[in-house]
Amino acid sequence: MKFAVLLEDNPAASTEIRQRYMPAHLDFLEENRDRIEAAGPLPVLGAGSGGLWVVEAPDKGTVETLLHTDPFWSTGLRKSVQILIWKQVFANGKKLI
Repeated sequence: MKFAVLLEDNPAASTEIRQRYMPAHLDFLEENRDRIEAAGPLPVLGAGSGGLWVVEAPDKGTVETLLHTDPFWSTGLRKSVQILIWKQVFANGKKLI
């Protein structure tokens, strides 16, 4: 099952938090590459506003576990998270259904 994970940043969180934990966060993404297929920021006017992950997992609980083990999670950087089931119907120029 594929999930789209929308992460909203806490605007009150210090930008220094992101800089300090970014190496550990990137290591975490790399270590979980079997589940997290893609990840990246969603910048608004050059400032961080959140991010997007595409995750392959058997269920929402697995995605939640991934989120809670991300080094960013315990820092207060995230304001909210939406976990959405995503049915991919098109990729690499081809219909998938």
